[in-house]
Amino acid sequence: MTPFGERLRKLRRERGVSQKDMADAIGVSAAYLSALEHGHRGVPNWAMVQKIIGYFNVIWDDAEELQRLAEASHPRAVIDTSGLSPKATELANLLADGICRLDEAAIERVLCELQAALRDVPKRER
Repeated sequence: MTPFGERLRKLRRERGVSQKDMADAIGVSAAYLSALEHGHRGVPNWAMVQKIIGYFNVIWDDAEELQRLAEASHPRAVIDTSGLSPKATELANLLADGICRLDEAAIERVLCELQAALRDVPKRER
């Protein structure tokens, strides 16, 4: 499950809405909505996220958070290290090979450490 899928399911359940009813309302199939919740679909496009925000009447910070979660929820992330240092390639491969062995506490620690390291570094243009 992706962070976006987890939040989507939580919103739907908090409001007592079935996948079928929500899917009908936003113009997708229930199968697509299920796949989105379970992380079996790629990141939803901006228009789809806006439909979901509108459906739940989510405003301001919550809407921004939902958009951020969507952007961070690609279930099959690809890391292109061409042009980066050998250490960057080693890091990407270590993460790809080892993430399945980490428990949630270890993932949280690594995530917090990486977020802290990236906090003041500008995004790189590709």
